[in-house]
Amino acid sequence: MTEQKRFRTRAVKAVAIVFGCVLVLGGAGAGWLYWHLDHNIRSVDIDSALGDDRPARPVAAASPSASPPSEPVDKGVLNLLVLGSDSRSGKENKALGGGDSGGARSDTAMVVHLDAGRTGATVVSIPRDTLVERPSCPTESGGTTAVAYNVMFNSAYALGGPVCAVKTVEQLTGVRMDHYLEVDFAGFAKLVDALGGVDVTTAEDIDDDLSHLHLKAGEHHLDGEGALAFARTRHGVGDGSDLGRIKLQQQLVKALMGKVSADGLLTDPARLYKVADAATGSLVADTGLDSLSELTGLARSVDELPADAVKTVVMPVVQAPSDANRVVADEPEAGKLWESLR
Repeated sequence: MTEQKRFRTRAVKAVAIVFGCVLVLGGAGAGWLYWHLDHNIRSVDIDSALGDDRPARPVAAASPSASPPSEPVDKGVLNLLVLGSDSRSGKENKALGGGDSGGARSDTAMVVHLDAGRTGATVVSIPRDTLVERPSCPTESGGTTAVAYNVMFNSAYALGGPVCAVKTVEQLTGVRMDHYLEVDFAGFAKLVDALGGVDVTTAEDIDDDLSHLHLKAGEHHLDGEGALAFARTRHGVGDGSDLGRIKLQQQLVKALMGKVSADGLLTDPARLYKVADAATGSLVADTGLDSLSELTGLARSVDELPADAVKTVVMPVVQAPSDANRVVADEPEAGKLWESLR
């Protein structure tokens, strides 16, 4: 098995381990631990906010589940928007993110597509610097925002939070987002620390004052704060573009998946609970994924996904004609990619 295939296998199993830990804790009779982890997860009602003016849901039928009839697992076509938020709200996030407490952006955005029957999956990264048409979005006060043209993709989250981020992605892709997951600064750092840090290798020196990351080329062991800086850095490596940051993020995810799926986690209840507490405490989910049972069901549905059937790509982009520091979707290639996920 190639290294890439081994990573994909670890990535799939890692999801099941993190959220499946509740089964171990619950089996030990720790019902109050289940309650605590379940209530860690924050939720947002995307469906109610957006109504029916959205792309159609996929019609492909799910393959029969191998799970017992008493524990059905939905294996229909599924699309998830996964965001990494640099929210400055709260003392911990502000300390880690810098800046004022009134702003938040989506520095990481991925559309995760799961095929019917879990025969394959595609993970598409959307560069935050992509110029898009931001649609009119509902506001918490009951009003709507104005349509905006040629604005950065991550401005949707900054302006209208998860609801506007989902609506913008759906307009950009024509793909219905069935679910939404968001991880914030402090939660990500806590998860890395709970795992005992993460090892990365840099091919060149990284010197980025904005992300507070300064590393010499070579191998490094990063704690939570260091891993967060690694995920956010862009100006101190490569050409300073968001595409360079995406490569670092993919490297970091690979390293994290190896840590999560490492032998010994499931046999150490104290460490297992610490990891589960950090994972659930970092999440904002839509109302269809805002409980441990729903997250565990999703994890179980991908448990047997073939290792060589997971593809990771970046949305095809080209330099924006109006701004050399921005990109736009490269058509028709980008359109063909999104069409394949409908």
